Amino acid sequence: MKRVFAVVMALVLSLGILAGCGGAKAPTTPAAPAAPAEKVIKIGVIAPMTGDVKTFGESTKNGFDLAIQQAGLKAGDYKVVAVYGDDKNDPTEGVNVATKMINQDKVQAIVGSVSSKVSIPISEVANANKIPMITGTSTNTKVTVDEKGVVKPYIFRACFIDPFQGLVAAKFVTENLKLKTAAIMYDKGNDYTVGLAEQFKLNFEKAGGKVVAMESYGKDDADFNAVLTNIAAKKPEMLYLPDYYNKVNLIAKQALAKGLKVPMMGGDGWDSGDLDFVTLDGMYFTNHYSEKDTRPEVQNFVKTYGEKYKDKDGKPAVPDALAALAFDATNILLQGVKVANSNDGTKIKDAIKALNGFPSVSGKVSFDASNNPVKAAAILQVKKDKTYGFVTTVNP
Repeated sequence: MKRVFAVVMALVLSLGILAGCGGAKAPTTPAAPAAPAEKVIKIGVIAPMTGDVKTFGESTKNGFDLAIQQAGLKAGDYKVVAVYGDDKNDPTEGVNVATKMINQDKVQAIVGSVSSKVSIPISEVANANKIPMITGTSTNTKVTVDEKGVVKPYIFRACFIDPFQGLVAAKFVTENLKLKTAAIMYDKGNDYTVGLAEQFKLNFEKAGGKVVAMESYGKDDADFNAVLTNIAAKKPEMLYLPDYYNKVNLIAKQALAKGLKVPMMGGDGWDSGDLDFVTLDGMYFTNHYSEKDTRPEVQNFVKTYGEKYKDKDGKPAVPDALAALAFDATNILLQGVKVANSNDGTKIKDAIKALNGFPSVSGKVSFDASNNPVKAAAILQVKKDKTYGFVTTVNP
């Protein structure tokens, strides 16, 4: 029996081999279809996470993160992957970060940066590489338009620009505060402060005001007594300080010590939890939104932001304009990706350019010929209890 069994098995095996060599084929399980490749859009986020204005970077990152999380890390059919970079509020560092993101990390869009002096050189890199870039807060005109007046087609912003901010401030000082003379102090090495100072002066004088002193200082200056002595001698009715909160804190304290107890006003760079609220109590600044605005877009944002982030006391954090504008900038970019349903830079920038009345926290957004949003500005008043009073809204 064993011999017969062996012969039968040999026959079976030989038939199997013959089938594999052209005979009847044994049944096979069909191969599973290959899974489609996941569609991805890599977005670089450039902001000053460290350095002299690190609170701006923190707010920017918070606003960006909240926006992509609310979108479910998706834009159309594309999964959103974030790449973060710290520019330390330094132009050279910003260019290095942007170059690495584009060439090594292969990002296909950029949100950032915060300050104009960093965003301007970054914009040149992004535009040359056809990478759509949108800054939430850089207000200098040269961010979206080059030195020759040519628009950079791939560069956008979510904030209003310096000429409008300077106009609003001058209009408020002359029409609301009824003041006729002013002194201006600005950082000569910072495009943001230079732009605001020039536009305030231009529009203040157009409205019949007189600038009795216009003094500059350097980025690392900390002693302003000599400058303030000169200004105090001119007896201005107000002092315009278009700089960031850290520098404004120093100047305002020294100004009061010099007896220069006049209204002070600045730009959106004042908006920080590290502002010296006690020293600047009662002073004014132009800003992009107020958390007290009753529009649903604002109140929903304030609520969800406070649920996600806490302040130093563990209470729901109140989002500043930096967070709101980063949130808006990110949502504008995501909408561009969604409409284009592509990670191609040219298609994304075309979709962003075509947005009309896109609802955002800081107002409905449409873009003008220079890729700047057309929307209103808010005037806020500093309160010593670390809040801002909403004074008025000024439309374009």
